[in-house]
Amino acid sequence: MNKNFEVITFGESMVLFSPGDKGPLRHIHNFTKSIAGAESNVAVALARLGHKVGWFSKVGDDEFGRYLEFMIRGEGVDVSQLRVDKEHQTGLLFKELFEHVNPNVYYYRKNSAASFLKPSDIDKAYIQSAKILHITGITPAISKSAKEATFEAIRIAKEAGVKVSFDPNIRLKLWSLEEAKETILEICQHVDILFPGIDESEILLGTTDTEEIFKSFHAMGIGEIALKLGKKGCMVSDGKVAEFIAGYTVEKLEDTVGAGDGFAAGYLSSRLKGHTIEEAGDYANGVGAMATLVRGDSEGFPTFQQLQAFTGKIESIDR
Repeated sequence: MNKNFEVITFGESMVLFSPGDKGPLRHIHNFTKSIAGAESNVAVALARLGHKVGWFSKVGDDEFGRYLEFMIRGEGVDVSQLRVDKEHQTGLLFKELFEHVNPNVYYYRKNSAASFLKPSDIDKAYIQSAKILHITGITPAISKSAKEATFEAIRIAKEAGVKVSFDPNIRLKLWSLEEAKETILEICQHVDILFPGIDESEILLGTTDTEEIFKSFHAMGIGEIALKLGKKGCMVSDGKVAEFIAGYTVEKLEDTVGAGDGFAAGYLSSRLKGHTIEEAGDYANGVGAMATLVRGDSEGFPTFQQLQAFTGKIESIDR
């Protein structure tokens, strides 16, 4: 089968309202509107890096749903499989910012259109048309039917020889620790490329020892692991090679949300270009770092040329 897409991903995207000032939301009166969602973040980041990407979900038959479609399609991402739910609304979230700490996030997504995503919404041929299916642990967390849809997409991908890329993205505001651990470890049994954080690895495996983490995940059949270590960088392993890849220094963080999604996109982009896992780890660190330079979940994702300049691969000409 012809591979029309390099990466296809799916999951809930929401309209994000970011405060104009720092402090408790009860004192904030000005907000800016943008898009949020781990999977669409990855899709947008990959599209900006020059890849052919598809994303789908469910949105409400409302202006917020139309806004999401408009913005994601405008980034060059295929949204032909996006479903419109006339009975449920598009999800929202608000950020609350304080100095030198990660933002608080408030979800208004219960019974959202995307939470009604179900296995019959998965187009088999669409999944089969990709080289890589990228999923996160957020989609199975939002509802039982979305969890079933996630496993259906994985099944279709594996049967078609499509690689499965997975970011655990543990969100304990969405489900219990016990269910998160059980479901994510079950998904890991079918994954080819994994993007765990060091804290997530401790939750899932009970250890922060990198050697043990790699050993445990590889034993599940996972071929490639890019372990996120925050500002330090990452470690990558394919079962034969395990290397630490130093991160890039960011003098002034603006917003850390989206950095992990950028990291995953950078890694996948590099591997799709035929690079080694070490080179992919460097790409991943670069995109993740650039995501923190700008407020918003996806606004800081670079083009390929911007990434090359930031990581010192080419000389930047400003004037």
